[in-house]
Amino acid sequence: MMKKRNKWLLGLSVLAIAISLAACGGNGNNGTTNNNGVNNAGNNAGNATGNAGNAGNGGTVDAAAAEEIYKNSCIGCHAADLAGGVGPNLQKVGGEMTADQIEDKIVKGGGGMPGFKGQLTDAEIDSLVGWLAAKK
Repeated sequence: MMKKRNKWLLGLSVLAIAISLAACGGNGNNGTTNNNGVNNAGNNAGNATGNAGNAGNGGTVDAAAAEEIYKNSCIGCHAADLAGGVGPNLQKVGGEMTADQIEDKIVKGGGGMPGFKGQLTDAEIDSLVGWLAAKK
């Protein structure tokens, strides 16, 4: 009876880990594209940053758009309050990493984090970088 219970607990543990890992990197758009072939990740958030190319370099960032991108792509690993969980705490990431380092991590991933190049548009990445770089 004890062996059966241990196998059951092991199975549940493996399932919980698999679900946690599956939540990482999901961008919420289910691979859909609009008529122009542009990913809809974060709905229209990619168009909401007027100075996205300057994000993290003194440009303005649309916080609402960046938060929507974060919600759709990052919250599963970094939590709603950026406190971390599966992924590291991002509450003060702007004080620990430069905007270029943050961008590199988002684009390429690493250390268990998937890269988001191809899943997020350049404008969405720039918006997210600027928003996170301001977290000090």
